[in-house]
Amino acid sequence: MRAVLFDGKRVEVVDDLDVRDPGPGEVRVAISAAGLCHSDLSVVDGTIPFPAPVVLGHEGAGVVEAVGAGVSHVAPGDHVALSTLANCGTCAQCDRGRPTMCRQAIGRPGRPFSRDGRPVYQFASNSAFAERTVVKAVQAVRIPEDIPLPSAALIGCGVLTGVGAVLNRAKVDRGDSVLVIGTGGVGLNVIQGARIAGALHIVAVDANPAKEDVARQFGATHFLTSTEGVKEILPTGADHAFECVGRVELIRQAIDLLDRHGQAVLLGVPPASAEASFLVSSMYLDKSILGCRYGSSRPQRDIALYAEMYRAGRLLLDELVTETYPVEDFEKARADAEAGRVARGVLTF
Repeated sequence: MRAVLFDGKRVEVVDDLDVRDPGPGEVRVAISAAGLCHSDLSVVDGTIPFPAPVVLGHEGAGVVEAVGAGVSHVAPGDHVALSTLANCGTCAQCDRGRPTMCRQAIGRPGRPFSRDGRPVYQFASNSAFAERTVVKAVQAVRIPEDIPLPSAALIGCGVLTGVGAVLNRAKVDRGDSVLVIGTGGVGLNVIQGARIAGALHIVAVDANPAKEDVARQFGATHFLTSTEGVKEILPTGADHAFECVGRVELIRQAIDLLDRHGQAVLLGVPPASAEASFLVSSMYLDKSILGCRYGSSRPQRDIALYAEMYRAGRLLLDELVTETYPVEDFEKARADAEAGRVARGVLTF
């Protein structure tokens, strides 16, 4: 079968990958569409260290092809969106409703694929850049069949991360002010999450002025090409500042632009060894710096919720899909993503 494979040095589309049958508690999914996220590119450029060879992709949707023993919530033929969260479901953190903190779901890459008889790693417990993948049953969330799969694919990462960071982690409230630095796929979902939460002022910042129209479409009330003008819009600072790029200087700017009792939420992914600084004395007015893993999401609940919000016209998905690419055009999709020409490019099988 076809897949996008990174061998540690280069990326190529191969057609001789094999995937095993699902075991107990697992699901095999025929992938229809998968979003190209910067986290995939970060594996290629070394920002995210990951063992190779590995099948990339972690934002996908498709149709259940087979289920293993004990799986009852999905069946062959069901449409599903996939999460990256292969949590155990039985530990204390899972029991407390914090599956993103499950230690079974962090740093344990599996190898359900093989090529020429040699095992191949799975990225983010998902590997959606393959015609078929095997995931834990908890990662497959059934969605209505009237949702286009290219749009549904984006729920599993960009929407869960961005909207989830607003609603679950920051808990933005009605009338709050929100600063969003970076308006890529995650940043746009932060913007629409803030709109859904009822934020009064949503200031989007992106160096690319061509992104203004789509930022406003998703709910931005203001758009700037740098943070220099933020204080003119929010004289006392922002209640919430989301850094969605992954650059330490922008993290500092997000912190410096907080109002009293404000919180900076870090969503961008800088290199693993990156260090950021801030003025300690500026934090004593109850300011906070928050890390956020995967939007602090509960995927079985949240994916289904966001799917229904889309159907009700409250959540934008189709507008996120800037362009679709046959998987064979991966290099074009990659170039467009790196150049910032698309909010989200989607690979199709």
